[in-house]
Amino acid sequence: MSGNNGPSLKLGQDIVAPSNHVRVLGVTFSSDLSLDDHVARVSATCFYWLRQFRRDRRSLDDNVMKTLVHAFITSRVDYCNAVLARSPKSTTDTLQCVLNAAARLVTNTDKYDRGLSSLLQDQLHWLNVPERMGYKLADMIRRCLEDRALTYLSDFCIPVTAVSRRHLLSANRHQLTLPRCRRITFGRRAFSVAGPMVWNSLPTKFRDLSVSFDVFRRTVKTILFARY
Repeated sequence: MSGNNGPSLKLGQDIVAPSNHVRVLGVTFSSDLSLDDHVARVSATCFYWLRQFRRDRRSLDDNVMKTLVHAFITSRVDYCNAVLARSPKSTTDTLQCVLNAAARLVTNTDKYDRGLSSLLQDQLHWLNVPERMGYKLADMIRRCLEDRALTYLSDFCIPVTAVSRRHLLSANRHQLTLPRCRRITFGRRAFSVAGPMVWNSLPTKFRDLSVSFDVFRRTVKTILFARY
């Protein structure tokens, strides 16, 4: 979507016109750094596939439907969802509506049937959208600390013990340094801030890297489920 705000860029014989949106690795950023357009696109695509699947629901068993929903719906909701951490509630509510509709389809229940929370948590074992983002961030931080992630992400994961603060109690709790953030709207959404905040909120014993990665992931999911 092109716009007239900002100068054009001339590269040889080509002219690059300004745009109100830019797509980076599948995520659409607006000129004001909001992700509303990205969420709207994801939501529209997911609801399109949900409508297609609902037409054939009677001819598909539950296992096939779960596979289709994971491939076309939940994978899209989860893709790069860490960039949505600490976004406005209206943003997460939009994606939550997608998950709710997918849960209704998988369990073959109607829109106005009660017990949606039970379907999501007890039957399907799905986390709500904000918790899914927290889970993704915790997973990414753990990979960074084990040198299993990209360097530019690992550089933001600085243990308290690495900055000459060994006298602090937090040094023995395997916490990460939390940079100061002046801009509440965008600064707190950055990985360098949102990631350490999620990591430091976990119980101390599970921030210890001696805990196996599989146990860590299962435990984080259990912790997030316990918040409901």
